[in-house]
Amino acid sequence: MAHIQDGILSAPVLVGGAALTIAISAVALRRAREADIPRAAVLASVFFAGSMIAIPLGPTSVHPMFSGLTGLILGALAVPAVLAALVLQLVLFGFGGVTTLGVNAVNIALPGVLVGLALRRAVAASPPGRAALIGGAGAAVATLGTAGMVAAVLALSASDFVPAARVVLLANLPLAAIEALVCGAAVGYLQRARAGRWTSWPA
Repeated sequence: MAHIQDGILSAPVLVGGAALTIAISAVALRRAREADIPRAAVLASVFFAGSMIAIPLGPTSVHPMFSGLTGLILGALAVPAVLAALVLQLVLFGFGGVTTLGVNAVNIALPGVLVGLALRRAVAASPPGRAALIGGAGAAVATLGTAGMVAAVLALSASDFVPAARVVLLANLPLAAIEALVCGAAVGYLQRARAGRWTSWPA
């Protein structure tokens, strides 16, 4: 679903997505600390493996992205982490496209980054149960945000893609529920394991 192929999007959309991905990645990598690299590698691997699981839904399919969890843990570093995983998927399996790497990376990662910025302090200040609920809600929002961005770039590229954009939005409703459950469980566990020390993680 989020792996848009070459030859579909218009040139302005492709250039805009690439520029945004490069800008966010440059800032995130410049601010990254040595301790952030293993976290980024682990979560890039989680995205790489999870997004290989295609769940058929009617005329399309969806796949887990874990962007909410990635955004909460990595902040803006989620963008280059997802980009690295997308490059490997393209090289190894032909998923996505060369020209759409920037658009795909920002579509998948940016909603999670924004959710992380909005909810990070609330998660850090909450006991595990409440943190899990907040994290789960954030993951659902991030998933629907990705669906909205995919639908938007399709609609902006050509009016012929508007029906497909609507299908993308509807197909991601059940995926949002799945992502909420997975992220909520992970956030609750991490909050218990780290005794609420999320504030020490990069924003």
